[in-house]
Amino acid sequence: MRRFDYTKTAEKLLTPAIVQMLSTLHEHKGRQDLFLEAHSDEMKTLVDVAMIQSTGASNRIEGIFSTDKRLEALVKEKAEPHNRDEQEIAGYREVLAIIHDNYEYMNPTANVILQLHKTLYSYCESITGGTYKNSDNLIAETDAAGNQKARFIPVPAWQTPDAMNEICSSFWRAWAEGKIDKLLLIPMFILDFLCIHPFNDGNGRMSRLLTLLLYYKAGYVTGKYISIEMLIEKSKETYYETLQSSSYRWHENENNYEPFVKYYLGILIKACNEFESRVEYLRYKGISKPQRIRAVIEQKAGRITKKEIMNLCPDISRVTIERTLTNLVKNGCIKKVGAGPSTGYVFSGQDSASSCPEGHQIE
Repeated sequence: MRRFDYTKTAEKLLTPAIVQMLSTLHEHKGRQDLFLEAHSDEMKTLVDVAMIQSTGASNRIEGIFSTDKRLEALVKEKAEPHNRDEQEIAGYREVLAIIHDNYEYMNPTANVILQLHKTLYSYCESITGGTYKNSDNLIAETDAAGNQKARFIPVPAWQTPDAMNEICSSFWRAWAEGKIDKLLLIPMFILDFLCIHPFNDGNGRMSRLLTLLLYYKAGYVTGKYISIEMLIEKSKETYYETLQSSSYRWHENENNYEPFVKYYLGILIKACNEFESRVEYLRYKGISKPQRIRAVIEQKAGRITKKEIMNLCPDISRVTIERTLTNLVKNGCIKKVGAGPSTGYVFSGQDSASSCPEGHQIE
């Protein structure tokens, strides 16, 4: 059976590239704490947007879909789920809310993981959560012709309870000792969780929920404000490639965690960068919404899309952004480039307030 010793394995991962990534993240954390202290009253909007994005992205990765309107209503608890997909979306929202509110008091024990999995399926009538798989499963991939083949064979069902107890106790022991950087331990634990594949269903979503829980416990709460799940969704091909590379010869205790660890650290760095960008725009809160939109475009090097503006200004409605863009183009403040989904905007370089009016009539 697979053995787990996070302390010895993690020491081998301290390559120059990974050490540099860890240093970058430590610097981000210092700035993160300062940003949160300075803008604590202005963060709720970012939290609300990230909740919706995270719930939607993590479920879409697993082929679970809903319209944007229904997704928002479900996450904000303004609607009841109508079908299986919506039941699973509602369950994800519940677990995410529990982690947001209680991460300080939750340790990643096997029992806690089972409880979270039970909540994940609390709205589902056809699936009972909170129990390990009752039959062997496999991780498959589908080729262009639609043919499936086994990519990885996880731990057998009969060994799963012991394997989960062992990874949780070994991981928490290494965490409590404090000798290894927690940012190294987290992706190692997630990889092992995915290789065990302890549940009949929900393993991918549980891995991402556990990722957030552990990042929060390590002091990196960026995932509350920036959807880490959405960043994974946008790079899911790389995610699966590194998962495959790092799981090779896993059963023989000879796998290499490095590809998956570097991917996870890179995702967190991306999230931290986006968080700092959004916090930067909070300093425009005191000016009108059209002025803020103009400032966002002016600060952007190169083109910026409407979707990017919406992400940077989550408290400004789509209608206001569209009207402001139309006015700014009409008055020559910005230029529209491209067409269709690739449409973007670039600042024209005009600085005159008269040539670029605020558009204060826009609500």
